Amino acid sequence: MMMAVRQTFPKSSPVDIRATLQGEFAAILPRLKPGARIAVAVGSRGITNLQGIVRAVLDLLKAAGAKPFIVPAMGSHGGATAEGQKELLAEYGICETELHVPIRAAMDVELLGATEEGSEVFWSAEALRADGVVLVNRVKPHTDFSGALGSGILKMMVVGLGKRAGAANYHAAAVLLGYEQALRTSARLILRSAPILCGIAIVENQFHETAQLTLLPPAEMERREEELFRDAQRLMPALPFDDIDLLIVDRLGKNISGAGMDPNIIGRGVHGYESVLGKTSHRKPLIRRLFVRDITPESHGNAIGIGMADVTTTRLVRAMNPQVTFINALTSLTVQSAKIPIHFDTDREAIAQVLGSLALRDSSRAKVVRIADTLSLEQLELSEACTEGNQPNSRLEPLNAPHEMSFGPDSNLLPISTSTCLQG
Repeated sequence: MMMAVRQTFPKSSPVDIRATLQGEFAAILPRLKPGARIAVAVGSRGITNLQGIVRAVLDLLKAAGAKPFIVPAMGSHGGATAEGQKELLAEYGICETELHVPIRAAMDVELLGATEEGSEVFWSAEALRADGVVLVNRVKPHTDFSGALGSGILKMMVVGLGKRAGAANYHAAAVLLGYEQALRTSARLILRSAPILCGIAIVENQFHETAQLTLLPPAEMERREEELFRDAQRLMPALPFDDIDLLIVDRLGKNISGAGMDPNIIGRGVHGYESVLGKTSHRKPLIRRLFVRDITPESHGNAIGIGMADVTTTRLVRAMNPQVTFINALTSLTVQSAKIPIHFDTDREAIAQVLGSLALRDSSRAKVVRIADTLSLEQLELSEACTEGNQPNSRLEPLNAPHEMSFGPDSNLLPISTSTCLQG
């Protein structure tokens, strides 16, 4: 039996995007020369309010007499083509017709030099020709490594604006030096060599809402991003249980996470994972089986992350664009994450088969959790067995009475429902 629940998280104060950015830019805009060409770097993540934030940045630059344009900063995403990267930006409303500025999406790069460890750093030729560069990105824990930094302004500067060549070089260096060390040394070289004006760092809360907007000047970028990273860690949502027999994920996607499904949420890494039935794993949460059902349209067939699932659907496999997925996996050196798992024609069959693989005496007692995606953890479904023997979780608010798992006529799951609501 399943029931819908809502996780409650502390609310953040709302952010006035334009007023906040105007205040943050106050010390920088007077230094801009009239007619200065400013590249605004934008990536391929599903960031809430992204269009509004980028629009406000562009308007402030224009008001100061600058001539801004947009440069995609997404490494090898979009099939590592200019056209593909422009298409990805358009999915978030970042396009010339909406924002009335040019988008210069060329994949050409120039060599900036080598880090102290000897790693060559390549950078967008379009951004390098600008008089200044503003990077707009969310700060959050990274999908591939943990430390004092994660995914944010520095990563966009190194990997995103490195285009395919720079992204590949960074990941190669990370294998030898560690992700964080390679990120720091590459970023320091770029800050010395490229016309970085500032970064606009976004922190989101557990509801995927804008919680902070902060301007990071070059001299303070590394230190200030560490501070914001700690805030992002604190505000990151999590699954309500550390021990789950079956996690059902409705969709993976590049707009959800760079890894398709965020390893920080599912406890599985992009370089491989354990799928043990016991409790030998030290990583939390322990998820014995993971079933991913679909891929987001915004991913354009990039199904990276599918390899972290135990089972999937034939429809997801058919929606996968192998070339785009493989380029992303090879560039990021995460080949395990592109492997295709066992797949079934319907959700009903997939769930029955995967439950049968758990070696449970009674599969109806399995601890099952279902989420829309790893970015959306406010509302979810769980089986009654999840709460048995556990302390009551004050963060969980029941939304309906327990009911059988609901399938449509095609034997696929119906959308996560709050029918038969208890809470009005």
